[in-house]
Amino acid sequence: MIDADDVGGVHIKYLYHCRRQLWLYLRGIRPEHLSGTVKLGEAVHETSYTRSSPIDLGAAKLDFIDGQHWVHEVKSSTRPTPADQAQGRHYCYRLEQIGIIARGAILHYPKTRRTHRHPYTAEAARQAQNDIAEILSVAAALTSPPRLARSACRGCSFTDYCWTE
Repeated sequence: MIDADDVGGVHIKYLYHCRRQLWLYLRGIRPEHLSGTVKLGEAVHETSYTRSSPIDLGAAKLDFIDGQHWVHEVKSSTRPTPADQAQGRHYCYRLEQIGIIARGAILHYPKTRRTHRHPYTAEAARQAQNDIAEILSVAAALTSPPRLARSACRGCSFTDYCWTE
């Protein structure tokens, strides 16, 4: 179904947000195009840092990398989440695999005009590997993980799949 080289940023985000969401996504259920939250995120992304070029690493697509080898990611949320940090870590790991040593990730939050810098360390590399292993474990599961509490599903484009009885 999926192997380690196929794991991208969306997989990482869903791993940290909701394993059920990840499991559904891995099986081709992709209602994101119907979500206002996703459309807002795309708009923020398209209008922020427009002079930078995205980097396509196959399964992983990062926003841009600067001349000092810092990965930059633009986020539409107003505050940092563990998923944001995990995505930055994952992109540094992917770059390392192709021989580019990233110094870390800088996460940009245009709505609040904040940035957060996360150095890429040996521990971060181990966590990135563990994240990939966890995604492969979710992918191999025959049944979906349990759904989260309803309050955690606010704004999720998968809500109808999880909460329609």
